[in-house]
Amino acid sequence: MSDRSAVLDLTMRGAALGDSGKRIDLLMVADMVAPGSRVLDVGCSDGELMELLATRRGCDARGIELSREGVNAAVARGLAVIQGDADVDLADYPDDSFDYVILSQTIQATRAPKKVLEHMLRVGRRAIVSFPNFGFWRMRLDLLLNGRMPRTDNLPYSWHDTPNIHFCTIRDFVALVDEVGARIESAAALDAAGQKVRFTAPWWVWNLLGEQAVFLLTRK
Repeated sequence: MSDRSAVLDLTMRGAALGDSGKRIDLLMVADMVAPGSRVLDVGCSDGELMELLATRRGCDARGIELSREGVNAAVARGLAVIQGDADVDLADYPDDSFDYVILSQTIQATRAPKKVLEHMLRVGRRAIVSFPNFGFWRMRLDLLLNGRMPRTDNLPYSWHDTPNIHFCTIRDFVALVDEVGARIESAAALDAAGQKVRFTAPWWVWNLLGEQAVFLLTRK
């Protein structure tokens, strides 16, 4: 398995699960997708989210995955997945090919996050992005007290072998959304227990208390 394709598997080992045994962040992403939509899941790993979208939302879900192992696992589920790289292959998709383009827990591992996000908003009428928040209070405290790059259940790598090359905070991502000229249609920050941080809280509260975040974006 390639480094970037291992991000989803290893990054989410400590992820909170819902009553169904599905990851809460995936359930939240699925809830943001309108039933019957055409969806492209970029960096789909073994296709867990695609399967969820097909069974719960009746979506026509397609996937791109960098690792051959991930592609094989997704195809074994009966899913339409091809091998590809978000940094390269999104450029080949025509405008408005999908209703939604999803990038789950992977944007921090792309080489050019801004370019990837721009292509997502071009290829899909809406984009959904989830990512670990490097501004989470435990990350800050660990860095303050230990003076070393933090390691958590969600981000278990050492600094020298991490595939995450573009860490960001929630506020960083909001600034990127403004930079690419997109609009936030809805968003949520999840704490370490997988519970939503209060929606009306200001960004700095989300940035402090949210271990991860999920954003639904549209073009302005």
